[in-house]
Formats: sequence, structure tokens, C-alpha cells
Amino acid sequence: MTSPRAAEPSSPPPQWRDRKRYLWLLGLVAPTASLVAVGAVWLFNRIGLQAVSPVWWWLGPLLVYVLLPVLDRFFGPDGQNPPDEVMEQLENDRYYRYCVYAYIPFQLMSLALACYLWTADDLSWLGVDGGLGLVSKVGLALSIGAMGGIGINAAHELGHKKDQLERWLSKITLAQTFYGHFYIEHNRGHHVRVATPEDPASARFAESFWAFLPRSVWGSLRSSWALEKARLRRMDKRPWTIHNDVLNAWLMSAVLWGGLAAVFGAGVLPYLVIQAVYGFSLLETVNYLEHYGLLRQRTQSGRYERCTPEHSWNSDHIVTNIFLYHLQRHSDHHANPTRRYQTLRSMAGAPNLPSGYASMITLAYIPPLWRRVMDRRVLAHYDGDITRVNIQPAQRDRVLAEYGVR
Repeated sequence: MTSPRAAEPSSPPPQWRDRKRYLWLLGLVAPTASLVAVGAVWLFNRIGLQAVSPVWWWLGPLLVYVLLPVLDRFFGPDGQNPPDEVMEQLENDRYYRYCVYAYIPFQLMSLALACYLWTADDLSWLGVDGGLGLVSKVGLALSIGAMGGIGINAAHELGHKKDQLERWLSKITLAQTFYGHFYIEHNRGHHVRVATPEDPASARFAESFWAFLPRSVWGSLRSSWALEKARLRRMDKRPWTIHNDVLNAWLMSAVLWGGLAAVFGAGVLPYLVIQAVYGFSLLETVNYLEHYGLLRQRTQSGRYERCTPEHSWNSDHIVTNIFLYHLQRHSDHHANPTRRYQTLRSMAGAPNLPSGYASMITLAYIPPLWRRVMDRRVLAHYDGDITRVNIQPAQRDRVLAEYGVR
């Protein structure tokens, strides 16, 4: 009688590798775009292409509206999720947070460079006669604004963390766009009220981006002030104090803008305003598309159900994911707000956008086209039941009648 063979030891599972590990450094393209633009303008002027060289001052909008959508289309979805067994190691790998930290010095350097370019009277070293023309200055302001808008996303990543240094770095990153109150409203307002009619940053079905923009900007501002006022009241403090995180964030912006005006002259102020408005409008465009039409239902107790993956629009297109630190994996972010970007995963059950955020931003600017693409996806997500959708109150009766509900 032969003895049974000893069971052979099973081979260890293959080690998981983050294919995007070094691609995250491409997130620094946005804060260094102005440096690239300066080099390209110098080169084009030097080789006799003066008529074309000013286009480079518009590199930021070109990146957002042209290059990223094309690359998203070409490279497609990511498809890689980190497995459970590597999550802790991946979360604690400091390399990933340094990739985000590096954004800040390049952001401030590019902002200072832009202020110099807006006010310089002699740019002969660039091959420019005198200073920049108005069109070039506006293009540069929008490019810096694009950097600031993407910078708000870097601040978003840092502001969710418990580390006090990262929270201050978040405020510093927000200072360029004078949008420091986002730090308060997003963490303590939006994440609580997301996908409900009470959330100013959750877009409603049939609401255009142009109606959403002022509602979200002013609603978020009011909400952040109310949240800080309530927090300070619990501490027996008045709201008009340096301990008010809205005020100290705005103070950072005032100091930054005031310092730049003191160094480069008051002529920088109109362009600082342009870049700030464009920067935070990019953020609000992303807010618009992240939860459009999605609604958390009320439970029997009257409270809203817990936020789940089905309450955020996702996109796993790899190129925009890299530039936005996995912001497009938005369902996992709402389920696990303190989870670092490198560990976010595409979640089953989450509704998916037809393309990356960069492509959808342009679509959001054109309401009829946006609704043609997105409304049917919202309805499909709710199995055709329009009553489960987050509808703009002013249009609720009209929308329900349109879909045969009286």
C-alpha cells in the first residue's frame, strides 16, 4: 500500500505592482505648464515662428479641453484596482504623498512667474517686443487658472487627511484661487449632504451648469460660514476670529495676493481675479458632473440612506485619473473619504460617465448636448423611475409631467 503523496506547498500569489506608480509624477504637468510655455515661446520666436508663439500662453485651456480628452479617448479606462492585501502597504507608502506635496512649490513658482510676465515692459529675452499683449496676458491668466483649478483637487486630496501639516498645505494650495472655504464646506458639508437637494454642490436633473454654478458658489460659501460659526459657538467663541478656518484661509489668499501686488505692482490684480474665477469654475464644473441627478432616498425614519457607490458618477479613464489623483474614482472616495488617492478603487454598482472628466467638462458647458447624453443615463440608473431622481425644484412638475408622472 503506497502512502499518499505530501501536498505540495502552494506558490505565493504574484506580487501586485502599481502600473501607475511613476505616472503620478505627470500630475506635475499642470503646475509646470507655464514654464513649458515660456520655453516654447522663446524657441518659436528664435526659429522665426513669432506668429504662432503666442498660442503657447493658452497652454492651460488647450490641456484641459483638447489634449486630455484626446488622450483619454486614446488610452481608455484604467482597469486596475489594488487588491485588499496591499492596501495598508500602499496607503503608507510616502512616495505617493510626496507626489502631491511637490505640486505646491511649482504652483507658487508658476504664479510668481506669471505675475512677472503680466507686468514686465521688456521681454526681449523671450523674443517679444515690449511686454505681452492683452490676448496673451488673458491666455496666461487662464493657464494659471487651470493650474489653480487642478490645484484645488490637490488641496482636496490633502484636506481630507488627519495630518495637520497636510491640512495646512491644503489651505496654502487653495490660496491662489481665493477658495479656502472649500476646505470647510467640502469636508463637513458636501460629504454629509451629497446627492440630496440640500447639497449646493450636487447638481439636479434638468439643471444646467450655468444655473448650477452660482447656486453652488454662493451655497457653498454660505454653508462653510454656517458650519464654522456653529463650530465656534460650541467653543464659546465668536465667528470673527483668526480661529475661524474660513477667515484664516481667506487671510492666506489676501497675504498671497497682497504680496504679489506689492512685488509686481497692482497691475497683477485683474489677472489674479481672472485666474481665480476660472480656477474655481473648473472645480464647480467637476462638482456638477460628479453627482448630476443622483439622489439618496429617505429611509422609514425620514433620514437619508447612507451614501453608497451608486450616488456618484465615476470614470476610470486613466489619463485624467493621473492628472486628478484618482478623483474620478469618486464613489470609493465618498465611501472612504480619508483613503489616499493611490488606494481608491473603481466600485461595482457605481454609474459610469461615458468619458473622462476632461471630456465631460466641455459637454457640461452646452446644456442641450449635456442633457441628451446624461439624462437617459440617469434614468437608466434608476430603471426609468423619474421619481427617484434629484430634480431641480423649480422644474419638478414640468419634468414629472414630461415623463408621464402627474
